[in-house]
Order: sequence, then C-alpha cells, then structure tokens
Amino acid sequence: MRTLAGVEDEEKWLAEGIAGIQHNAFFMHRALDANNLREVLKYSALMLSELRTSKLSPQKYYDLYMRAFDQLRQLEIFFKDESRHGLPVVDLYELVQHAGNILPRMYLLCTVGSVYIKSKQAPSKDVLKDLVEMCRGVQHPIRGLFLRSYLAQVSRDKLPEIGSDYEGDANTVIDAVEFVLQNFTEMNKLWVRIQHQGPGTVREKQEKERNELRDLVGKNLHVLGQIEGVDLEMYKETVLPRVLEQVVNCKDKLAQYYLMECIIQVFPDEYHLQTLEALLAACTQLMPTVDTKIVLTQLMDRLSNYAASSPDVLHEFLQVEAFAKLSNAIGKVIDTQLEMPIVGAMTLFVSLLTFTLRVHPDRLDYVDQVLGACVVKLSSVPKLEDARAMKQVVALLSAPLEKYSDIVTALTLSNYPRVMDHLDDGTNKVMAMLIIQSIMKNDSCISTADKVEVLFELIKGLIKDLDGTNVEELDEEDFQEEQNSVARLIHMLDNEEPEEMLKIIYVVRKHLMTGGPQRLPFTVPPLVFSAVRLVRQLEAQGGDIAGEDVPATLRKIFQILNQTIEALSSVPCPELALRLYLQCAEAASDCDLEPVAYEFFTQAFILYEEEIADSKAQVTAIHLIVGTLQRINVFGVENRDTLTHKATGYSARLLKKPDQCRAVYACSHLFWVDDPEGIKDGERVLLCLRRALRIANAAQQMVNATRGSSGPVTLFVEILNKYLYFFEKGNPHITPSDIQSLIELINTEMLSDNGNTTIHSDPFFSSTLRYIRFQKQKGGLMGEKYDLIKL
Repeated sequence: MRTLAGVEDEEKWLAEGIAGIQHNAFFMHRALDANNLREVLKYSALMLSELRTSKLSPQKYYDLYMRAFDQLRQLEIFFKDESRHGLPVVDLYELVQHAGNILPRMYLLCTVGSVYIKSKQAPSKDVLKDLVEMCRGVQHPIRGLFLRSYLAQVSRDKLPEIGSDYEGDANTVIDAVEFVLQNFTEMNKLWVRIQHQGPGTVREKQEKERNELRDLVGKNLHVLGQIEGVDLEMYKETVLPRVLEQVVNCKDKLAQYYLMECIIQVFPDEYHLQTLEALLAACTQLMPTVDTKIVLTQLMDRLSNYAASSPDVLHEFLQVEAFAKLSNAIGKVIDTQLEMPIVGAMTLFVSLLTFTLRVHPDRLDYVDQVLGACVVKLSSVPKLEDARAMKQVVALLSAPLEKYSDIVTALTLSNYPRVMDHLDDGTNKVMAMLIIQSIMKNDSCISTADKVEVLFELIKGLIKDLDGTNVEELDEEDFQEEQNSVARLIHMLDNEEPEEMLKIIYVVRKHLMTGGPQRLPFTVPPLVFSAVRLVRQLEAQGGDIAGEDVPATLRKIFQILNQTIEALSSVPCPELALRLYLQCAEAASDCDLEPVAYEFFTQAFILYEEEIADSKAQVTAIHLIVGTLQRINVFGVENRDTLTHKATGYSARLLKKPDQCRAVYACSHLFWVDDPEGIKDGERVLLCLRRALRIANAAQQMVNATRGSSGPVTLFVEILNKYLYFFEKGNPHITPSDIQSLIELINTEMLSDNGNTTIHSDPFFSSTLRYIRFQKQKGGLMGEKYDLIKL
C-alpha cells in the first residue's frame, strides 16, 4: 500500500529516486563506453530498481519514469549492436531474465525484446505474446501500468500489421490486434484496482490519481484504431466485442465512462454506424452512476457530423435503422436510470433531435416522435423548475425552427405545443419570441386558419395573461417589445383567398380579445388593417364572395371591425379607436357603403364627445376627422351636411383660440374638394374663412389685453394662405379685394405691435408676399388674376 505523505515528503522521495537513477546511470554509461555487458546489466538493473517505489503519486512517478525511459533508449542502442556486447540477441534475451527483481527484469526484457523482434530471428507474435504474458508478474497498479505502457511504446512500430516489415506467414494483423487487446485488458484491470487500494477516506484522492493515469490505458485503443488492416469485419467480430466486454465487466464508473468515450473518438464513424446496436447495448449495461447521456450525446454528434459530411452515406443510416435503435436505447437509459436528473433526459432528447434533423430532415414523424418522448418524460415531473432543463427544452424547440427555416413545418408537429405547455411562463414567452423572430427572419407567411390557430396556441404567453402572471409586474420596455412583435406577426398572416383570410381574421380576433386592456392597443390596429386590406381585396375582385363555410362579405367584415374597435375604445384608448374608426370609414366609402361609413363616423364623433377630454388630443382628433371627411365622397347631401356641421361645430368649441382658428379654416376644405365630382360650395368656404378671421382677431385682442402687445400675426398669415389657395382654385367668392384687405390688416397689426415701424418683418408673411409677386410676374391666366391684388 502506498503511504500517504505531504507534498514536501513526496518531493524529497522524488529527488532521492532521481538521484539514484542518475548515480546508477553514470556507472551504466561508463560500462556502455567500455562495452562491458555484465556491468551494463548490473547498473541498469540498479537504476530501474528506483521504479519499485510505492511512495510517489502518479504524477511524480511519471517524472521518475521518464528519467529512466531516457536511459533505456541508450541501453536499447547498445543491445542492437552485437559487436559491442558479443552476445546473440537470443542469448541476451535469456540473460536479462536472470535479473534479481521482477520490475527491472521486465523493463530489461521489454528493451531486449524490442531488439529481438527487430532482428527477425523469431516471429514477432511469439515475442510479443511472451512479453505481455510475463508482464503479469508486476501486479502493483501504478508500477504495472507504467511497465505495460513502456511495452506498448517500444512495440508500437514492431506490430505485424499490414504493410509493416514484420508482417509475414507466421505474423498477421490478428496477432497485432491480439497483443494490443491483451495488453489493454491487463492495463484496465490494474487501473480499476487502484480504487481498492487504501481506506475509503482517501477515495477522492484515488479518483484524482486514476484520472491522471487514464491516458496510459486509452493509448491502447488509439493504437487499435491506427493498426493497418483492422477492417470493419474484424472490428465488428473481434475488436469491439472484446473491448466492450472489458468495459461492461469492469463495473467501474470512471473506467466505463472514459473507455466508452475513447471508443467513440478513436474508431471511424462508419464503424460506429455498422456496430451501432452493440454500442448502444453496452450503454444500457453501464453502471447507473455513469453519465451515459454524455456518451450517447458524443456518439450521436459523431454520427450527425458523419451524415452531414456527404449525402452518399445517408442510405447507410436507413439500412441500419439508426434512428429506431438510438431512440430505443435512449428510452431504456432514461427508464433504467431512475436517478437521472431531468436535465440529463432533456440533453439526450436534444441530441437525438439534432441527429434526426441532420440525418432524416424529411421525416417529420421522427421529429414528432422525439418531441412526444420528451412530453412523456416531462409529464412524469410535477413541475419543471430546473433552469438548465428549461434551457435544454428551449434548445429542443428551437432546433426545428433553425433547421426548416419555416414555422409552417413546425406547426405540423402535433407534440410541439405539448412540449411548450411544460415551460414556465417566462420561458414560454422567450420561446414565443423565438418563434416570431424565426417567422420574421425567414419572411414566412402563415396562410391557413388551422395553422394560425396552432401558432397562436404556441405564443399564447404573449397574447394573454397566463395563470399566476400579472401584466403590471412586467417590465414596461420588455412588454412593449413583446406586443410589437405580436403586432408584426399579424401582418405575416395572409391568404389570397378571401374566404380563408376571413377565417384567419376570426381566429386572430378570438385570441387577441383575451389579451386584456394593456395588450389591445398594440394588437388591435394590425388586426384592423388586415381586415381593411381584405375589404379592399374584395372590392378589387368585385364585392362579396359566398363561401361554403364563412362567406366573405363586406358587411360581415365591417361588423367584425366595428366590434373589434369597440373593444379597444372600452380599454379605454379613445384616440387610437377614433383613428381606426376613421380608417374603416374611408374603406367603407371606397366600397360605396354610405350607411356603414356614416356609422363609423358616428362612432368617431361619440368617442370625441364622451372620451377625449385632453385639449391637445381634441385638436389632433378634429384635424383627423376633417381630413378623412374631406377625402370621402360617398355621402349624400343630408349625411354630409350633418357630419360637416358637427365637425365645424366641434372646431369652434376648442379650448384655445388659435386651435379654434386653425380647425375652423381647415373645415373650409370640407366645402371645396379639388375633384371633378367633389363638392364646390364657395360661399360656405368664405363663411368658414371669415369665421376663422374673427376668431384670429379675438385671439389677437386677448393677447393684447394680457401682454400689452398684439403679438405675432401668424394666424392671419395662415388664413391669408387659405384665401390664396381657394382664390387659385377658382372660388368665385374669394375676391382680390378680400385678399388685399387681409394684407392691409396684417400690415396694420404688425405696425401696432409695440410701435414697430418695420413692415414685413414676419418671415411667413414675407414669403407669402414674395409668392404673390412671383405669380404676378409669371403671367398667363394666373398672373392676370394676381394682377388685381395691389401690394
């Protein structure tokens, strides 16, 4: 049993060992120079006796071993030259076996054995077999491992593999494989035995030391992977069964994990594919404490990369039924390893899905099968709370999106939404955002109501409050980003068939109406515009379309629009609702549906009267109403008079005089539409402008009363520009004298402003006057009209 000591003691023992090697190496070299074989063997045996120590850790023992190894290389050169020592290599091989201690004897025997094989005086397989058998004489784990490592090293270039100098009638590649397998088996037994050395209190230290030694064992598998002549048949019939037998039977967690990892990394991918069943069977027989998920994940990654390397190999996967075997093996591992954490199972499913998407991208049933197995596992857990497992589930759900670049494909997977149901609310939103980003990135169009239904079930975490969540607790910036993403998504839902598009609108509306007051202002507008787009599409196709399920009629769509905007106006969000009502009114006008357009205007006026109280919002709303009404030409005389009367009345009742003035002169456009069929009531235009002028004059007087000066003349100049506009359009009630009087009024107001004697100092007014002069100089009919205005 190797004694336990502190670092200082170990350093001292190492120094003593190195000193012993150097001392005896000095006399060995002197004997080499003198070609004194007896002295060479004596001092080399004494030098190698330093490796008999049990006091050093593997790392320190390696340092000592390398000092001796350097000397053995000099010794091998001496043994090769028979003229120096005078003995045939056969006799030398017998002679070194008389060394007193087993460890120096075996090192010398391996060194001479290497020379013996190279001399070809005996079949290499006999010498190798003799050496590997005699090495059993050293059963101390660390000393035995390093001895066998030395044997593997000196024999590597002397194996009878195909193409080597040692291949012949008596030597075949099978002999080389047999030698390496036997050496591997013995080394693995020694390596595993270390864990049974010493009391249980030092188990952690032993595990660390075993980790340091594992490469000595693994090198044998590397050699097996490099031997020329190990074809698939030999690998399947001889190599793999022997290696797996050792792996399974050793019953050691560290050895099983490391050796399975070596097998996967060392041997070719095509070998793994053809022996997949044996590999997977071994995985299911590993100790429960072995992290099998990493082993299986590495195997699937290797096979996935192999499949991606060339399309020509894909048929091999089908021949061996790789997916079915992997799926069954993973199921067995998850079922038998009851203590496997949920994150381990999810990692396996992610690897299996990645493998499936690479090897069988066209088999959606395979993809759905993996997702279904994931659902079964998740259903066995009361609640998924492990953040790492949640991350793996997100990776599982993201894989099909990345592979297919088309959410439509993912929507056909029946188990996809069932997996999402197991995510917590926060992760559900993250996944929903990933889905929307995938749609935006790939410019995917969702064109059927059924797929829209599935999609909105997937992103329900964004469009309604899930159980136990409160919108008020969410970060406002994040919430806005989420809802804007949903709004963009709605624009990606489209179908050229009006009947199907109407079904889509019904589905979207059903989901959006559950969103609550905070979400509707974001999600209702895109829905309204989608419906309006459908209205214009129907109008372009000649009107209503009678479908089998849901007839796409204009009135039905406008009813949906009215109900949808009504829900928004009750949020309350009156300014947005008013804008949408006006959009719908304009669409109804384009469809020549006067009663519908009138109803939308009525709703807009009701909102204005009852809900919009802020003065700035009222100003904006009035200008929107006036602008929309001016563009609409569907109304008869009675309805138009009613609406224009309302608009001008509300304009005159705004709080601030400047706002009143601007709204009233804007109403003048309601009575003069620059269109061949548009209304042209010049008298009412003049009435509006005169009314605006009176309001501007009142505003000027109020400023004069409160500030002691008449203030700027901007309102008068704006009205002057309206006069000029209608004058140019040919309104007979706007005369040059009216314009000239207004110019004189503005000049008077400017002169009276604090006794200012500079006329035309207002830039807006100066620009207007320059425009009048330009028109005068321009000539023609317009120039003649403007000549009547005297400046």
